[in-house]
Amino acid sequence: MKTHLASNVSLISIQGIQLQVEHIAAPALATGRAPIVFLHEGLGSVAMWRNWPHQVCQATGREGWVYSRRGYGDSDPVPDVRGESRLVDGQRQGRLLPDYMHHEAWSVLPELLDHLGVVAPVLLGHSDGASIALLHASRHPVAACIVMAPHVKVEDISVQSIEQARTAYESGDLRERLRRYHADVDGAFWQWNDVWLSAAFRAFDIRQDCQRIGAPVLAIQGEDDPYGTMAQIDEIALPPSQIERVTLASCGHSPHRDQTRAATERIVHFLLRQA
Repeated sequence: MKTHLASNVSLISIQGIQLQVEHIAAPALATGRAPIVFLHEGLGSVAMWRNWPHQVCQATGREGWVYSRRGYGDSDPVPDVRGESRLVDGQRQGRLLPDYMHHEAWSVLPELLDHLGVVAPVLLGHSDGASIALLHASRHPVAACIVMAPHVKVEDISVQSIEQARTAYESGDLRERLRRYHADVDGAFWQWNDVWLSAAFRAFDIRQDCQRIGAPVLAIQGEDDPYGTMAQIDEIALPPSQIERVTLASCGHSPHRDQTRAATERIVHFLLRQA
């Protein structure tokens, strides 16, 4: 089922949930290259990427797909987002569980790619989206995996920054800044913030899953990232021939915004060597 919002943005039903999906057509004469699927951060959405996915697709000669996960952007909200976690008619409701990124990577994303007819894409993820990309690539074929500021384990610095984000949302201007990107801004914020600050989430650790990735990986981390240290890319334990690690100076949690040119150039260079 598709309900068109604009020429290249639609709502697609996956597991009974409407997800906002944007299609970026490949540049003219570009054929035979794996499309790029962009996976947003914990508070991201299609709109929050702004025009950067278009720039990457143009520079790499590839088709692109961008979507908002459930509860973000214009995708369906999560009912009772701060209530008890439960299944209703097979669908998750209430607070996110600590395995929410596994669920996205191993259940939702495969079904979305199948619906779109996308086979073995390049996954390009940021933050939570980067972790989802790594998890998906650990079980499913991908042409390549590009991760910016991934979370492979929970660090104290991450929890401290997310606690600060809660304060900024409740007492500062963060809610107002996020509202332009989400139809249900409170749902978008609390589903992310509550699970990250839950005691159960401290056990989140996908380092062993990453060891099962067979595709080439580009991992980018900002030196000044308040949400994670260099361990987040250093501990993706893959052979040197399979993973390229990039550290960006004067860069926080969002390489594509903090160091747009440098991040884009490294991604373009990396993808020149991939299918």
